[in-house]
Amino acid sequence: MYRAGRRRGVDLLRLQPGDQVVDLGCGTGLNFALLQSKVSVGGLIVGIDRSAAMLRQARRRAERRGWKNVVLIQADATTLSPADVGARVAAAGGRELSDSALATYALSLMPEWERAWTNMRNLTKPAGRLCVVDMRRPTGPYALLTPLAVAACRLGGADIDAHPWTAVDRDCLGVEASSTRGGHLQVRAGTAPALRRVPGSEHPAR
Repeated sequence: MYRAGRRRGVDLLRLQPGDQVVDLGCGTGLNFALLQSKVSVGGLIVGIDRSAAMLRQARRRAERRGWKNVVLIQADATTLSPADVGARVAAAGGRELSDSALATYALSLMPEWERAWTNMRNLTKPAGRLCVVDMRRPTGPYALLTPLAVAACRLGGADIDAHPWTAVDRDCLGVEASSTRGGHLQVRAGTAPALRRVPGSEHPAR
């Protein structure tokens, strides 16, 4: 059921071979195969998660599939330093800023998801692509499944009423929207502004 949202989110990133993409809250690497099919061996996937156990599974997944273009970083998305993460990626052979960033079913797990969203933006280059895939209460005929959807989110620690994709609507340009399963799965992707203000500075950065 939830793979449909992942697939649509990756499609809306409009990734090209050779791109570098951040998978924020990557967990066990469930997005990696989809991302690999887009960036190919010349690209780079940066998986970030705060759970060491999740990252161990993600690393095993990458090793099992022979993906050598995966960099895994243990960090809390709400408190990480984009500059530090960028330096670590560069040290591993990538670039400090990525072409795109994706968060699937991850931001709703974070009470301070707005901070994670800001960090997600700061991990990508100006005019980079950003995508959020997450959940809300289903509507229409699917509304009958609301108790199950709420229970599943609660079991997983997610807030079904967080609606983190609204940050894409608010902060990005050329937003593309998609939904499925009676609106339970929400997908938003857009382009970050070409100029952004550097924290602590009065001048925009390109």
